Amino acid sequence: MTEQLKKLTPEDGKSLDLEAKNIEQLKQIFPDVFREDKVDFDVLKAALGEHVEDKEERYNFTWHGKNKARQIAQTPSTGTLRPCKEESVNWESTQNLFIEGDNLEVLKLLQKSYHQKIKMIYIDPPYNTGSDFVYRDDFSNNIKNYLTLTNQLDDEGRTYSANPDSSGRYHSDWLSMIYPRLKLARNLLKSDGVVFISIDDNEITNLKYICNEIFGEENFVAQMVWKKKYIGGKHAKHFVDLHEYVLVYAKNILDLGEVLMDRPSKELDKFKLEDEYLSERGRYYTRPLKSNLGKRETLIYPIELPDGEIITTQWMVSRDTFEDLLAKGRIVFIKKRDGTYNVHRKYYEKDGGGKVKVPSLIETVSNADGKLEIKDLFGINEGREIPFDNPKPTDFLNYLIEPVLRDDEILLDFFAGSASSGHAVCKLNAKDNGKRKYILVQLPELCDEKSVAYQSGYKTIPQISRERLTKVSEQYTNKNIDIGFKFFKLHESNITQWDASFDNVSDILERSIESIKINRSAEDVLYEILLKYGLDLNYPITERNLFGKNVFEVAFGSLIVCLDDNMSIETVEAIGKLKEELDSESTRVVFKDAGFADDTVKVNAVQLLKQYGIDDVKSI
Repeated sequence: MTEQLKKLTPEDGKSLDLEAKNIEQLKQIFPDVFREDKVDFDVLKAALGEHVEDKEERYNFTWHGKNKARQIAQTPSTGTLRPCKEESVNWESTQNLFIEGDNLEVLKLLQKSYHQKIKMIYIDPPYNTGSDFVYRDDFSNNIKNYLTLTNQLDDEGRTYSANPDSSGRYHSDWLSMIYPRLKLARNLLKSDGVVFISIDDNEITNLKYICNEIFGEENFVAQMVWKKKYIGGKHAKHFVDLHEYVLVYAKNILDLGEVLMDRPSKELDKFKLEDEYLSERGRYYTRPLKSNLGKRETLIYPIELPDGEIITTQWMVSRDTFEDLLAKGRIVFIKKRDGTYNVHRKYYEKDGGGKVKVPSLIETVSNADGKLEIKDLFGINEGREIPFDNPKPTDFLNYLIEPVLRDDEILLDFFAGSASSGHAVCKLNAKDNGKRKYILVQLPELCDEKSVAYQSGYKTIPQISRERLTKVSEQYTNKNIDIGFKFFKLHESNITQWDASFDNVSDILERSIESIKINRSAEDVLYEILLKYGLDLNYPITERNLFGKNVFEVAFGSLIVCLDDNMSIETVEAIGKLKEELDSESTRVVFKDAGFADDTVKVNAVQLLKQYGIDDVKSI
């Protein structure tokens, strides 16, 4: 029997189905708890034994809407990301992504392509101050809801809504917004990945509860405090608010390892002394070895001084450690004016590779620095306002990024705002010639018509973000680093869905002959295929002309796509030969279902490609 060309189904057009994946994982562990493909919870409870909590009174963190938030995190997206080359910088060479769209849907779309590939997530979500925007998700059709709210679907003039503190669901709405996004974001982290979340007093407690649930209490790393300003309090009722927080959680704290930073410059000032180890260890300073802490017998022992005197007292280190330090030249006997000696320990500049553990208090940069940075970058005169409220300073972000994000690793920021995190990555790469990459996501929130941004010609927040990234690229053109970004926009799928009603069935039947929607380019469809197959959006793509047809070859032959019409058997065979030439381990091929010259070519395509070792052939 001749094999038929398999079509990509509507299910293939969705993002990763997390609910189905969870069920499949449960089947692998507990196959005996399923009855007719449904979970028998009585059997599951028996299998789990004493680890089941069935008491009504128990510790639990919940809110109105939590179940819906769980559901919407598991509902696959039917959207896609459309490439916008003309609004990008260095499209062909860059590894950075900037995506305009609802971050919930974008996170769903990234589940296959970036599963466990992100080293660091930094987000600066709405703080829920009562006036900031909180997006309300639509469980039934979030893509349509997103396009409507952003004025891309109709002209009803619908606007975003704030979350006033007078609302009866003030905290619940914010929790329902943040929960599914963090749930999806966790899937993208590598096992040694880490997430940083900026927040203030309004939701710090609730956010910590949510993170404990999603990441696990055992993976809590730190609650950092940022002293964001040095003066203030003019309108304070009680205490002057000078700080906010950064919550830090690991994907798996056992894999995280040490988090180290370069020794701060102000700390280097105390390294003033030199000895014979200068070239190897750098300069040093000393501290007394004698201890004034509570009595500990294991730290009490005699030390002989250069003049022969023996002092028996409590020291800072054990006797074995002292002997080791002495042998390595790390003990110095300092002679006092009266001729007696003090015992000191040496601390060298290059100890620990010149690295130190990261302090949880950040007080070296203020939020005013973020505004000055924007003014300098955009050439805004002193006294004039910037087109964005409270941008995070890049030095603050690099305080977080530099100890964690290594060369060639990816930072994800899905509340990108003015793109400070993308700017910070470029700045850090310029400093050490690094190859760190970023993925930024920002909702096309409309600028208030009375705002400085709108008056400056910006209609949406992403327009400011892209302008900033473009100016950053111009700032670092003389550096050998990646200064570009690929720009994508979230939209409905490029593939025609069966959504006919009695009123439009004839139109749908006529259009269903063509599987690709009108006004969608071959590249639009190509990137949707990359997402559905779980391929990195930065994989190299080569366009080839095979017997007059445009063929996309992705990642050195791992995927070959041809969406042209009147496909001939010569082009099909040329694709097979291309696979042989590239010598790829495995190759998947995708055609347009209505693109074959005739049914004979369509039927023979599968068998012909099979002869070249290509078994995965589909059409759309």
